[in-house]
Amino acid sequence: MRMYTRGGDRGQTALIGGVRRYKDDVRVEAYGSVDEAGAFLGLAASHLEAEGHQDIVELLLEVQQTLWDVGADLAAAKTDAYVFRTQADAAAKLEPVIDKYQEEAEKVTKFVLRGGSIGSSYLHVACTVVRRAERAIVRLMRQEAIHQPALTYINRLSDLLFVLARAANARANQPDVVYRNSTEVFRG
Repeated sequence: MRMYTRGGDRGQTALIGGVRRYKDDVRVEAYGSVDEAGAFLGLAASHLEAEGHQDIVELLLEVQQTLWDVGADLAAAKTDAYVFRTQADAAAKLEPVIDKYQEEAEKVTKFVLRGGSIGSSYLHVACTVVRRAERAIVRLMRQEAIHQPALTYINRLSDLLFVLARAANARANQPDVVYRNSTEVFRG
């Protein structure tokens, strides 16, 4: 298999189903942002493994698998033949995991500055990339139909990554740095 097809040399790419779109199309931007998020998760996992957080590494590998499903769902042109891959309960499955890791860090009531350990910092970066992907998916949703579980999963994933970043810092005894002008934003 050749790695180059020359199919995109004129600025277009093929979606699942064969429809061609320009590479700056909102649909291509959406699944491209999801791909970028997955790459940052791989980078975070590399550092977290070196820091001894194998449980988080394994979780991130599972998340990367689901992100490929989300990306495929976003890359699918409207077609009767495509079967969506992101499960309806994919986001709900993240919620007990969020609750579990949230217990590792102190309760937060204000915004915190992103950073800390290397692994945590990469999780924070991945979180912001996931949020950018979410914005791209919403732009797409406003123009075309999407598979709603894909958006819901991405929304919940940003929560998970924020919690994992804080847990990684707590494990490294790195306290969160509170944004000094923050009002109380997290309640309950």
